[in-house]
Amino acid sequence: MKKILVPVDFSESSENALEVAATLAKKHNAEILVLHMLGLSEAVITKDATQEFFEAKYYLKLAKKRFDMFLDRPWLKDIKITQTVQNYIIFGEINNVAKERDIDLIVMGSHGTSGLSDIFVGSNTEKVVRTSEVPVLVIKERSEHFKLRSMVFGYDFEQKSLQAYKNLLSFCEVLQVDLHLVYVNLHGVKFLSSEEMKEKINEFYNFANLGKPDAIPQVTYICDYSVEKGIYYHAEEIDADAITVITNGRSGLAHFFKGSIGEKIANRASLPVLTLKV
Repeated sequence: MKKILVPVDFSESSENALEVAATLAKKHNAEILVLHMLGLSEAVITKDATQEFFEAKYYLKLAKKRFDMFLDRPWLKDIKITQTVQNYIIFGEINNVAKERDIDLIVMGSHGTSGLSDIFVGSNTEKVVRTSEVPVLVIKERSEHFKLRSMVFGYDFEQKSLQAYKNLLSFCEVLQVDLHLVYVNLHGVKFLSSEEMKEKINEFYNFANLGKPDAIPQVTYICDYSVEKGIYYHAEEIDADAITVITNGRSGLAHFFKGSIGEKIANRASLPVLTLKV
């Protein structure tokens, strides 16, 4: 990992995200690009010689000044930091920045645990997740001694999501993270016997052709009333550092599980949530 993008609004939530990004940057000798997004309308920006135009210029300058105070943190010492202020309005443009700058990971803060609230003017975490082709790590709470050693991945073992799974395996190898696979067997909904669950997973790995025909990873089977509860339970059981979710760009957070389970996890989990687009 070489480059980490952190969108900020100078709030406590974005400070939490920046602190986590700093920990990862030190571990992987990576640099951080800090992005502030104004979200001013195109009409304001293009009105030459008007009060609105000068106000827009003022806010651009003000944001750059705020960076000086925001980035004055002891835990940012010895990390290469690049700062940029842009007037993005369309959320997909953040994805363009990530691609143009060869970003490997986006780290974002989210306000509270009641939902993915606005992270900066005119945008929110979910919309960035929805459009990003780069993995996004959503941080919910401050973690002074952040470590990313293990992640729980609730997986459906469907062939259509194979490429995302392969991408996740590669990403975990880069991050040096242990991935714990969970299959949640739902009570009364497509309930499978133990034999049927094993057959489903064996069929997936036979199809997957991951280069290790005899190395099917250990999968934890959990019976619960929702996929969300099953994933939470296992994450707490093994004291995981994060939860991983595959996302679908068309409909936002993952819809591989019934009831938009990916969105529920990202909204409610206090653990960091790593999302990868299918």
